[in-house]
Amino acid sequence: MGNRRRSRELAMQALYQMEMNQDHSKEAVELFCKHFGVTENVKPFFLRLVEGVMKVQHEIDPLIKSFSENWKISRMSRADRNIMRIAVYELLYCDDIPPKVSINEAIDIGKKFGTEDSGPFINGILDSVRISLEKENQLHSKVKAENS
Repeated sequence: MGNRRRSRELAMQALYQMEMNQDHSKEAVELFCKHFGVTENVKPFFLRLVEGVMKVQHEIDPLIKSFSENWKISRMSRADRNIMRIAVYELLYCDDIPPKVSINEAIDIGKKFGTEDSGPFINGILDSVRISLEKENQLHSKVKAENS
């Protein structure tokens, strides 16, 4: 397993645990790292994801909700919800990662940690988010070009 995949899986597990314990403190992240073997080669990307998701979750959750027909965030499985939060964070803030890589990684992690329906559920929502973001970026580029 690659370092980034391991980082994503650990990030999902950390976010899951912090949500369960209702503790999103820096100490909770440090304790998770200590007890669950977050090695030095995966830690930088792991921290980027966990801290990033926690910082902008107020942006991420409404975006996920807007593309999840008839599903409130609170009704989604905790694993699926946190997997999608990580992927949406990557789509929004990790320009060094191609969108399809973020989505494929999320689907694979969903299949591993979620239910048999997790893969298609995650794929449907994340692909809709990706399409929306691409359209928004195209619009911004067009407006910027017209104003130049």
